[in-house]
Amino acid sequence: MKIKPEQLVNQLKKGLAPLYIISGDEPLLVQEASDLVRKYAREAGCHERIVMTVEKGFDWHSLSLESGGMSLFAEKRLLELRLPTGKPGDAGGKALRAYAEGPASDDVLLIVAGKIDTKSQQTKWYKTLEGVGVAVPIWPMEVSQLPAWIKQRMKANKMRPTGDAAQVLAERVEGNLLACAQEIDKLFLIHGAAEIDADMIVDAVANSARFDIFGLVDTALSGNGERVARMMSGLRSEGVEPVLVLWALAREIRTLSSMSFEVSHGTSPDQVMRNQRVWEKRKPLIKKGLRRSPRQWWYLLHRAGQIDRMIKGQATGNVWDELLQLGLMMAGIRIAKAS
Repeated sequence: MKIKPEQLVNQLKKGLAPLYIISGDEPLLVQEASDLVRKYAREAGCHERIVMTVEKGFDWHSLSLESGGMSLFAEKRLLELRLPTGKPGDAGGKALRAYAEGPASDDVLLIVAGKIDTKSQQTKWYKTLEGVGVAVPIWPMEVSQLPAWIKQRMKANKMRPTGDAAQVLAERVEGNLLACAQEIDKLFLIHGAAEIDADMIVDAVANSARFDIFGLVDTALSGNGERVARMMSGLRSEGVEPVLVLWALAREIRTLSSMSFEVSHGTSPDQVMRNQRVWEKRKPLIKKGLRRSPRQWWYLLHRAGQIDRMIKGQATGNVWDELLQLGLMMAGIRIAKAS
């Protein structure tokens, strides 16, 4: 049986299956789904846990030996097989099929695997496991799904996100679920079971350094060139990697180039900002940026590309000087060309 991750709790409440295969490349979701199976297995009497990790040279015969072994400490056991690559190979496929065709009556097999793509899910070994037990494939979360996931997770921690709070956090963590979960935990430690608004998110998620890269972006959009220079110097002195500064600036430039293109073709700035889910407090900054032409933003994007090549060692130049110039140009300050 194949189910979605959100269906796993209800399935476990109905009773443990002989085996589970949880796979995907979202570490947090895979870990949490696996923890659920471990929890229900313990409650069902599987107090002994045998962990096997499939690495180069792994002896698949050990799986059949373990499944046929007797527990010294408990009547039931949880056999946990870790398959990081998601590919057992020919020998592994045969061993898994053999196990599934005659699973140990007192044991539960939990297979925790890396991504198993759609093609691999059509193989005999996977189909056999799916037919006997429960398969939980976990796919990467779409960016559009993240705010809803954040709201659900915050509410589970008895926090009440208001307004644009979830959207702001989604933008700040850039799809990194593990970082997102850590930030939600931090918010709970700071505020407890309370209403959480966008300002509280910004305060909590900001870089622990005195100057943060998100603040740099907003300062540049506000047109404050003097503060841009001060913040850039602060980021450099605090050891922030230039690639992170470039990432933040380039992401904003890329978004504004796309938005300004839509405005130049007749879409109103308000509609464009609604489409991009710009949160209320940033609208004045973004609206200011939309007064510029797409050509100006494309030029800045070209400059960002040049800095990226410098960081990678594919072009010469002083990266921090170039980042400063990029930030100042975002602020609308003209940079004099060297004569």
